[in-house]
Amino acid sequence: MNHPLASLVGPLKYACQRDFAQLGIVKDLRTLMERTLAAASGVDARALHELRAALPHVDPPAPPEHRKAALRQVLGALKLSGVALPEELERVVVTGEINAVAASFPRAPERAHVLEGELAAALPRRRVTPPQGMAAAGRNVVPPWRSQEPITPTAGVMRSAPGVVSAGKAPGPSGAPARGPVARTGVGADPRKGLPPAEGAAPAEKARKAKKKAKAVGAEASRSEAKLLSIAPRSGPLSAPLKTLGKRLGPRLVAVLDKKGLRRTGDILFLLPRCYEDRRRLRTIAELIPGERGVTVGTVKTADFVPGRGGKRMFRAVVGDRSGSIAATYFHAGPWLKSRFSVGKQLVLSGEVRASMNGREMAHPELEPAEDLESTTSVHFHRIVPIYPGFERGEQRSFRELAARISEQHAHHLEEPLPADLRRRYHLMGLPDALRFIHFPPEDADLEALDAHQSPAHRRLAFDELFFLQLGMALKRQDVKAEEGIAFDVAPARLDKARAALPFELTGAQARVVGDLARDMARPEPMSRLVQGDVGSGKTAVALVAAMVALQDGYQVAVMAPTEILAEQHERTFRRILEPLGFRVGLVSAAGTAKHKRAVREGVAKGELHLAVGTHALLEGGVSFQKLGLVVIDEQHRFGVLQRQTLMGKGVMPDVLVMTATPIPRTLAMTLYGDLDVSIIDQLPPGRTPITTRVFNNQYRARVYEAVGAELAKGHQAYVVYPLVEESEKLDLEDATQGAGKLQAVFPTARVGLLHGRMKAEEKDAVMEAFREKQIQLLVCTTVVEVGVDVPNASVMVVESAERFGLSQLHQLRGRVGRGAAASFCFLVAGAARSWESTERLGVMERSSDGFVIAEKDLEIRGPGEFLGTRQSGLPELAVANLVRDGDLLSLAQVEARRIMDRDPKLQEPEHQGLVKALEERWEGRLALARVG
Repeated sequence: MNHPLASLVGPLKYACQRDFAQLGIVKDLRTLMERTLAAASGVDARALHELRAALPHVDPPAPPEHRKAALRQVLGALKLSGVALPEELERVVVTGEINAVAASFPRAPERAHVLEGELAAALPRRRVTPPQGMAAAGRNVVPPWRSQEPITPTAGVMRSAPGVVSAGKAPGPSGAPARGPVARTGVGADPRKGLPPAEGAAPAEKARKAKKKAKAVGAEASRSEAKLLSIAPRSGPLSAPLKTLGKRLGPRLVAVLDKKGLRRTGDILFLLPRCYEDRRRLRTIAELIPGERGVTVGTVKTADFVPGRGGKRMFRAVVGDRSGSIAATYFHAGPWLKSRFSVGKQLVLSGEVRASMNGREMAHPELEPAEDLESTTSVHFHRIVPIYPGFERGEQRSFRELAARISEQHAHHLEEPLPADLRRRYHLMGLPDALRFIHFPPEDADLEALDAHQSPAHRRLAFDELFFLQLGMALKRQDVKAEEGIAFDVAPARLDKARAALPFELTGAQARVVGDLARDMARPEPMSRLVQGDVGSGKTAVALVAAMVALQDGYQVAVMAPTEILAEQHERTFRRILEPLGFRVGLVSAAGTAKHKRAVREGVAKGELHLAVGTHALLEGGVSFQKLGLVVIDEQHRFGVLQRQTLMGKGVMPDVLVMTATPIPRTLAMTLYGDLDVSIIDQLPPGRTPITTRVFNNQYRARVYEAVGAELAKGHQAYVVYPLVEESEKLDLEDATQGAGKLQAVFPTARVGLLHGRMKAEEKDAVMEAFREKQIQLLVCTTVVEVGVDVPNASVMVVESAERFGLSQLHQLRGRVGRGAAASFCFLVAGAARSWESTERLGVMERSSDGFVIAEKDLEIRGPGEFLGTRQSGLPELAVANLVRDGDLLSLAQVEARRIMDRDPKLQEPEHQGLVKALEERWEGRLALARVG
């Protein structure tokens, strides 16, 4: 671990394991590499050059094959630099053969943000034979993203940050830059845009738009592929390319399929319909009901552009049948539309019907030719017809015919992954039958159940999704338990000494969780436990007892917090309790003088500092531990998977305690933390007073100020939280900077402080210290105070523009008050014009103070796809299963997955080989699990 690049091994091991199975959900690897490279010294120059050149291509939206090739190149460079690689990483060092395969892929845009999380498939390792002709470590193999020309200053090498180089191609003959990776900011680049200067090329604005468009294309491609339930098997008939089907596919359909990632026969089976239309008996135009969605067939009578509102033209076509006529209206249309409505042509119209002054009409209806309306064998009529996501109606017919052909001729090739006894117990359809049913339901199928994705076939596929998530997590859980860890001494005397260090008695819930931790720490395998507790439930006290157990055994402890404010608060708490017992505590921070930072890091490395508290600074390559035994991660949702892996890699299989004050509903906890043991602190310490929560519209703000003034007059303090730091041209919202000035005028006798994330660490420290010491009575801030701030004298929380905050965020902010004996208040000030979701959220806050009740309601309002928000992203977009609706299936899936793992931990029994194959082939890369908190 003394090599300056050794800290990269853990994250790379995670990203590359099992033939890159985790890669689809790994993000921000570049950031970790840049941080490590910036601190590296004395490393082989060629190795550094290779590492820096690969930087722009290790993260999405680079195509998967590019990313794999880039990571193989990184591993080769690490080996060249002298880093000892584990056996599994030795096997994936870059080869010429890999380069040749990946060279056919187009270059990717520079970077984009994607969901982060953790792959669920943690299968028993298979021996991988390196391809013939593997390059020796250090061999100068040119990866696919690199120019084949020598890299010289004239060939476009541009520095991005100290010690970081991005390679670009030399200008083309016309002087415009040739295609290639875009450099980040640095020498010769515009530091505001991160783009090289235009040398005879398009203007900077054009380059910016091109970059933005490239990112959008990458994001759209990612979204399109994410809608697939699974990927096709990599062997057998279903792995064959679509072009080998024997029937010529139209070039337009092929292009659309390719864009969506549908390139193999089996892929078609796993793109599920988004809804269905009942064409068993098509309605006449006269039978269409205004206000409802309808489907009808008619003949085009007239079609042309007509004057619209504001002098703009709109397109209007009249379609009729023997019962009447209906207008199809398009407000934004080009000349191409007229060719779709040839007079005399029969069309299927689908859309919302509305009544107008001129009769019935459909605005922007979806169209489909009715060429085979009379055919009794047509897949488009006289049946329940599937409608697929992302296809225009002109393409629906072609795709529907393709799906019909593949489901009829090839679905039987699907191997059934679930054991027969499991299917019998729960009366589950076979997988081939379920897919045929979903693509082409029988005539007597329940249309409402199909549209709700609740048919027997959909339920079978939903069970599959949830079961393989749980099975993967059970495998991952088993992998951790199989590692050799530290068996701590948790004798009663030591536990009593640890508890005695606290200046108060533990609650019953805290004592129960401490018992869970003690049992885990006593075992010889590494602990992986999540402690959930509502705001103010005393999680830090539990972590302190666990830390005392490790410290008494001679091990060091690392505590990672998401913000400087919370890290400093933890450091004060741990120092106050531990230093009288002889244990030294240090704060590893990016702030402070170079001499102080160096002294702290040296103390940690030599073992002189027993407990290190820090933020992301703990992850830096220059931070090493002499004997790390316990890792505590507070507010886990603020950290990525690779960051957690990096910190754990600074010790030899240390115990891990993850804490979160953001309650997770039961169904999400089962999904997200299936690999962790979970403990819940469901009891608040005595003396905590209930918080009164009220919602006010903007016009009643004076009443809020009156209540705040009353609390300040009693000697208490208040927070006022704004969503913005400064005024925004795009959002009509008051900001914290303006608010501080206004509130100083409203409360002239009070001292008003301002706190936000853009301030320097020293400035934030000074403001928070003044607030803690009661020198500041009213603190105007942003959500920088959302977690960890503990000022018992604060009794009022005012949240401005409260409709813009999520339920979990509002609950966290409310938790900053009510920490003392005085009655406390939370006032949510919201705009009158707000969505029903915002109104519902604010109502929940008024009615409940239970974080778990709030989390369940938040999940119900927003759905699992949005529940985690931008900070807590990573939850997979399940194609069929819904965590709100299918909680019963999730429970069954977890029970069955764990039952199988208990009986056959290595999945070696013949009846379980289908499970192994399904995880390895069909579900690989699709079972991404978030790490949230």
